[in-house]
Amino acid sequence: MAHAQQQMNGRVEPPARPSFSVVWTKPFIFTLCLVLALATASLFTGVYELRGATNDFDMFWITRVPRTLALMLTGAAMAMAGLVMQLITQNRLVEPTTTGTIEWAGLGLLAVYLLVPAPSLMMRMTGAIVFAFIGTMVFFWFLRSVRLRSSLIVPIIGLMLGAVISAISTFLGLFFRASQAIEGWFVGSFASVQIGRYEYLWIIIGVTVCIFFLASRLTLVGLGEDVATSLGVNYNRLMLIATGLIALSVGVVATVIGNLPFLGLIVPNIVSMFRGDDLRSNLPWVCLIGMATILISDLISRTIIRPFELPVSLILGTVGAAVFIVILLRRRKTGGVR
Repeated sequence: MAHAQQQMNGRVEPPARPSFSVVWTKPFIFTLCLVLALATASLFTGVYELRGATNDFDMFWITRVPRTLALMLTGAAMAMAGLVMQLITQNRLVEPTTTGTIEWAGLGLLAVYLLVPAPSLMMRMTGAIVFAFIGTMVFFWFLRSVRLRSSLIVPIIGLMLGAVISAISTFLGLFFRASQAIEGWFVGSFASVQIGRYEYLWIIIGVTVCIFFLASRLTLVGLGEDVATSLGVNYNRLMLIATGLIALSVGVVATVIGNLPFLGLIVPNIVSMFRGDDLRSNLPWVCLIGMATILISDLISRTIIRPFELPVSLILGTVGAAVFIVILLRRRKTGGVR
């Protein structure tokens, strides 16, 4: 009776959550073991050799453990943000780097530095989150205003917005002689992560839980405003919530780590190639593969020119650009790019 009444009201309730047997498959367990192995390798990789002394124990817990945890949380955050953005825009080329969201977060950091002489980490994070939210809403507003929305036009709009905001940030930084404040942001690196400087990344777990419970409604939002509204979903409210969750993830990562390009592009596309587009069932996979991707990138950055260290953003940018080109070529071959 209740089900019939729901149909008469035109509302669609979220489907039942997948059972643990569906999530904990053999490939998933294998991927989880791979991530744990990569995390273990990250703990024992570095210039400082651990030999069992008291100072080694302190070094391990002060720098190595926080860095590894920050890598895993950051990988999950950026991959998840890319997944949600691709879902609600129905475009495989969309993620925080190709929509200008990460550049807006950087502008927010600069604005806080200009307004407050010595801002705390919380102040910087608040500025980055607020500006990332504004930037994402501006991007969605541009999408609504543009009639031609092919798979290429959408990321081009975002890249143009990002370029403009990046230019504004650079100009303001040079004009007010505050460019040093954001130099570290442009080079996303985990070299400075230690106890007391990464704990805000635990917010990502809360964001993940929220996205998991909103997965079914966000999937309906991805079908478009008319379809979502006809199915009883408050489209505008859910778009605001999704934008807020994306801004929260990107703002926290931008404040603690910096700019990490293309991570939200690589991972969701890899997962969708094998698993389709179901947000709820793909979310654990996206988080795991995001962790694995950034752990591998960090291991490469720490060992390729040892004892020196490359920024992780350099590795991600190189791989991400290649993936971006491959996706474009595949879509052109299949007639997806117009």
